[in-house]
Amino acid sequence: MMMVVGSLVFASALVLSVGVIAASIAPQWRRIVRLASGQVETPFAPLAALAHAERRIAVRRWASATAPVPTRRMRAAA
Repeated sequence: MMMVVGSLVFASALVLSVGVIAASIAPQWRRIVRLASGQVETPFAPLAALAHAERRIAVRRWASATAPVPTRRMRAAA
């Protein structure tokens, strides 16, 4: 009797663990196959894109800012 209960407990634990592993791998199986075949995926770098956009905005603000009064006088004098 104890052997049957022990076998059922271990069999159910095995089924549960295989199910959990399959559920976690199933959504990513295409990615796993691509990586296993040697295709390197492009790195995800959202901060680099954000830094580039921030720099572009800063340059636009700097370019659209009015020149200080002494600079305008020097330009007018030249």
